[in-house]
Amino acid sequence: MMRNKTLVSDTTVRLLENTRYEVLPTATIEDKLLEHVPVERTLTVTASPNKGLEPTLDLAERLTGHGYVAIPHLAARMVRDRVELAEICDRLAGKGITRIFVPGGDADPPGAYPDALSLLQDLAEIDHPFTQVGITGYPESHPTITDDLTIQSMWDKRRYATHVVSNLTFDPAVLATWVRRMRARGITLPLLLGVPGPVDRTKLLAMAGKIGVGESTRFLVKHKGTFARLAAPGGFTGEKFLQKCAAELAAPELGLEGVHVFTFNQVAETEKWRRDLLGQLTARR
Repeated sequence: MMRNKTLVSDTTVRLLENTRYEVLPTATIEDKLLEHVPVERTLTVTASPNKGLEPTLDLAERLTGHGYVAIPHLAARMVRDRVELAEICDRLAGKGITRIFVPGGDADPPGAYPDALSLLQDLAEIDHPFTQVGITGYPESHPTITDDLTIQSMWDKRRYATHVVSNLTFDPAVLATWVRRMRARGITLPLLLGVPGPVDRTKLLAMAGKIGVGESTRFLVKHKGTFARLAAPGGFTGEKFLQKCAAELAAPELGLEGVHVFTFNQVAETEKWRRDLLGQLTARR
C-alpha cells in the first residue's frame, strides 16, 4: 500500500512539473501572464473562428519575445489554403516558434482543410520549422465524431505528430480505458492530460458565455454535463483527479507525460494551485 501511495505521489509530482497552460488571446492576458507565470512554464494560445488566426499568432509571437515557449493553435479549418499555411510557417520560423498544436477547429465553412489530418499532410510537404506538433485526443465521445473514428483519426495522424493532448474529461476510469485502447491500437505518442484549472465558477460561466473566444470555452458550451460539474461547488477538484489518474496511469508504457491545463485565462489562480499542490506533495516525501 505504501509503495502504491509513493508511486501515485511521484507520478503526480512528475505531471505537475511538466505542466503547460492553455490561454485565450484576450486583451489582458499578456499582462496577467507576465505578472503571475514564470517564463519556464510553457503556454499554448487558442484560436477563434470569430477573430481569425491573427490574435493567436500575434500573442504567441509576443510571448516568445518575453522568453516563454509559446505554442499557437493552428486550427485546420481556419487556414485558408496551402499558400497561407506556408506563410504561417515562415512567419513563425522568423519569430523562433518551433512548436504548434493542430486541432480541427470549428470554423464553418472551412478553408482548404476540413480537418487536422489534411493540414498535417500538407505541412509534412512544406519545409516547416516545427520540432513538436500536437494533436487532440477524445477520451469521451465527441459531439460530432464517433469514438471509433476518433481513435482511427489519431492512428492516421500519428506519423505527423509528436504528442497527443486529451480533451477534457472528469472520469479517470474512462481516461484509463481510452489510453489503454489507444496504446493497444499501436498509437505510442506521448500523452498530455487535459484538465481544467482551479477556476472561479462564476467567472467560468461568464467566460464560457463568450462564444468564439477559444476552443476550450466552446467545448464547455457543447458539453452541458461538463458545465454542471465545473459549476457545482465541490463538484470537481484537480488534486483528486490528478491523483486518481496517476494511480490508473502510472505505468511507463502508458506514456502519460504531463498536464495541459485549460486555464480560461485565470492564470494567477492556476499557477498558485500548481505550486501549492507541488509543495504539499514534495513536503510529504
